[in-house]
Amino acid sequence: MTKLHSERPEQTVAAGRALAARLGPGCTVALRGDLGAGKTHFVRGLLGGWEAEAQATSPTFALLHEYPTPRGTVFHLDLYRAGSAEEVWSAAHDELEDSGGMVVIEWADRFPELVPPHAVHVFIAHAGDGCRTIEITE
Repeated sequence: MTKLHSERPEQTVAAGRALAARLGPGCTVALRGDLGAGKTHFVRGLLGGWEAEAQATSPTFALLHEYPTPRGTVFHLDLYRAGSAEEVWSAAHDELEDSGGMVVIEWADRFPELVPPHAVHVFIAHAGDGCRTIEITE
């Protein structure tokens, strides 16, 4: 496990970018953390690490956003408002099953049965005074 400290959103983005550099097509990143912890900033870094032109936005009101990159499509799911694992599975079965890109799941702890065993787990927590801790388990 890698444990990082972030004092600014830019550092959280940089942590995501550094992780993305080590990940290849077919990977899954499972994100956990409270509201406002910085999960979407981390996703912005993952996209930047795969050279996406688009800027990640929180897909809270849409289950799935897709971002094309030179290394493959990044499928960004947000399970915060999802009602069930079945709902997520029927909406994003192809992406979860075999994306050929990167699958990023925010609020992955809501439906852990959707997270594959090979997933990289990222936990972001508030650490006071606007700081965050980022724990990455590969």
